[in-house]
Amino acid sequence: MINRTVFFISDGTGITAGALGKLLEHFPSTSFTQVRMPFTDTLDKIKLAQEAILQAAEVNGGRPVVIMSIGSIELRNALKKSNAYFIDLFSTFIDPLGVELAQQPLTGAGIAHSVMGSKYNDRMEAVNFTLNHDDGMTNSGLEEAQVILVGVSRCGKTPTSVYLAMQFGIKAANYPLIPEDFERGTLPAILHKHLDKIFGLTIKPERLHAVRSERRFGSFYASLENCRKEIATAENLMRNAGITWADSTSRSVEELSAIIMEKTHNLTQG
Repeated sequence: MINRTVFFISDGTGITAGALGKLLEHFPSTSFTQVRMPFTDTLDKIKLAQEAILQAAEVNGGRPVVIMSIGSIELRNALKKSNAYFIDLFSTFIDPLGVELAQQPLTGAGIAHSVMGSKYNDRMEAVNFTLNHDDGMTNSGLEEAQVILVGVSRCGKTPTSVYLAMQFGIKAANYPLIPEDFERGTLPAILHKHLDKIFGLTIKPERLHAVRSERRFGSFYASLENCRKEIATAENLMRNAGITWADSTSRSVEELSAIIMEKTHNLTQG
């Protein structure tokens, strides 16, 4: 296993630089020690970053990787005097795009999160909505929901809903399918007029058994037999209601969110 240090250096929060860090997942034979240095927006802070890069190189015996999102050309050039491998958001992506569009790109901290996609206030409003409509907590304002996730307890509805809200500003509610719904053979009555917004999640019984056992070990709720029965009944209920669903067993919230946004047309309307 190769050991390398990767620095995420930004003049803002570093969220965009962190997103570029997904590139590292393509190199599983390397163990990356991650160092995050947000708000590196002065020459003094650049010098501190250079010292940290030098120290990491001495410890690992190899050049650190620096993933950077710094708008100031002066600060960028100063940092690049360090002996490291640089992935520079601006010089690699933003500046060439500016040339193609014949426009001078904005370089202020936080630009990526205010220009692209939902604005900050929209995302925060969506997060508040989603948290207030988690697990069928309330029916008030449900008509504002852009998507409603349904599925058995512990199949991934909450993290997926929160990701949709935080990343895309989507107001996502979620409802658990419970024994009363299975006995009735229908969705909760409040959801009947929102079928066009509903998307289902399912999960493999073995995985659900493992997840529930962490919470309530040895209970009937967590038993493999009950998990199998609930999932089969839930899938049949969703099938009868004409609801599209996705299996969350081996999918990340990012993948699930992409599937939901692709399949649920109303998310891209307006």
